[in-house]
Amino acid sequence: MKSHKVLFVLTSTEQLGDTGHHTGAYLSEITHPYDEFVRAGYEVDMISPLGGKVPLDGVKMDDPLNATWMNDEEFLSKVEGTVKPWQVSGRDYCAIFFAGGHGTMFDFPENLQLQKLTAEIYENNGVVGAVCHGPAALVNVRLSNGQYLVKGHEVSSFTNDEEEFVGMEKAVPFLLQTRLQERGAHHTSSPKFAGHVVKSGRLVTGQNPASAAGVGKAMVEVLEFIEEGRIVPEQNWCEWHEPQQLHRGGL
Repeated sequence: MKSHKVLFVLTSTEQLGDTGHHTGAYLSEITHPYDEFVRAGYEVDMISPLGGKVPLDGVKMDDPLNATWMNDEEFLSKVEGTVKPWQVSGRDYCAIFFAGGHGTMFDFPENLQLQKLTAEIYENNGVVGAVCHGPAALVNVRLSNGQYLVKGHEVSSFTNDEEEFVGMEKAVPFLLQTRLQERGAHHTSSPKFAGHVVKSGRLVTGQNPASAAGVGKAMVEVLEFIEEGRIVPEQNWCEWHEPQQLHRGGL
């Protein structure tokens, strides 16, 4: 039976370049997908580039899911006790998810261990997901055929417009939307800060914090699709409902 374990990857970076601003893993981009996976019966492990306690950003306790999970001992132990990438094996997971936060732009892209884990899980028929700045982890991932993972896929991420709107376009090492496009991805988006999720085969990406729960839900849908032994459509199939319903109905 295929693993029901999902690997969450969180940033270890707590300073936004040389700006003096605090950053970290954006809390709702952890709690909202986490809630989707746990409710669907998946076990979640958490890692970070440096291991240990991860810095958190966007700690808004008026968000019900943030409040719920930040008061959950098991969740807190995972966030405060992440292991390093080399301490886990991609063979043990059916999916890998990269939470966002500006810190990811600094410690995800060049991390060879994260690249290896991502490619291993993907090429083992697993699902890869990321939200907001989390897709920074994907820009340098190559598959065994030498091609970039994102090449030819429809993807989303925090957009150039959103980066400029929050005034961080000069603080980040590169613009994520542009880099994904340079890697051959077809970048799509909604208006600034509106939710937007893309399922492109077994690659699921979301634009911003408003997309976090949607990415978790979509990843669960793809995993269930695979578990049923069905062929995953290669195009964006977020709105692909009617054929699925007909199939389930036996027509």
